[in-house]
Amino acid sequence: MTCGRLGAETAGAEATLIRAAQKGDQEAFERLVRTYDADVLRLAMSLLRSAEDARDIYQEAFLRVWRNLRDFRFDASFQSWLYRIVANLCLDVLRKRKARGHASAVTGNGRLTPDALDILAEPRAEADPQRALFSREVGERVRSALDGLTSRERLVFELRHFHGMRLKEIGEVLGASEEAAKNCLFRATQKMRQALGDFL
Repeated sequence: MTCGRLGAETAGAEATLIRAAQKGDQEAFERLVRTYDADVLRLAMSLLRSAEDARDIYQEAFLRVWRNLRDFRFDASFQSWLYRIVANLCLDVLRKRKARGHASAVTGNGRLTPDALDILAEPRAEADPQRALFSREVGERVRSALDGLTSRERLVFELRHFHGMRLKEIGEVLGASEEAAKNCLFRATQKMRQALGDFL
């Protein structure tokens, strides 16, 4: 995934798009946005658990990319650079929520926001009430376990398990070493195992 997700196009083609966008080519920039828009929204949604906040982060992230694209020097992958922007914006929101004493997974209309866990639920579990109950219990325990992670641990866990990024790339996103990303992932995994012990 280091070269981005341009389908059959190569990392070289992505670099060409970036260089064109750096020169002000709006169409090239729009193609970059289309390449990463779903992943950016999914990452923001997973970290913030709020559709409204995730949309705000999505817009702000791509606005910052547009403003700062000329400074992109290809030291890291474009994906890592973009995810670092998204991660920093999300962590700012989480810090502000914590300062206000507000960490809610509820949207403005009072309903729980969807996240990656909802996608994992088995659609036929409802056919068997016992299975449905077990599925709900597992979902609640996993949500609770994820909530027990620090913002940084959750980010690393998300990037590794839901975005398939390698530890080196995660380190780039964090602005840290691969070893630091590995240690953070280890702590997150240990906490998840401890929280989910009897379900594993």
